[in-house]
Amino acid sequence: MNSKQRAYLMSLASDLAPIFQIGKSSLTPEITEAVRECFNTHELIKVSVLNNCLDSPKEIGFMLAERTSSELVQVIGKKIVLYKENKDNKKIFLPLK
Repeated sequence: MNSKQRAYLMSLASDLAPIFQIGKSSLTPEITEAVRECFNTHELIKVSVLNNCLDSPKEIGFMLAERTSSELVQVIGKKIVLYKENKDNKKIFLPLK
């Protein structure tokens, strides 16, 4: 993913509300599976990390992207934005390189 595509996804994510919240139990297998399933209907999702979580949002973002085979678009403050292309029902068309 190049910087132009990443900027486009960040602009789309600015209007999104977080779908998931990660709290003091951090990144559990249940949350990972729920995010993975969410990518069946959404290509772009926002995750919020609560203040009582001991792990850094950046670490959680990298782990979540790796475990769900998605791309980490951005981590800003306590918000994580992830993107995964849906080959069957594509809704987001990224700008060309």
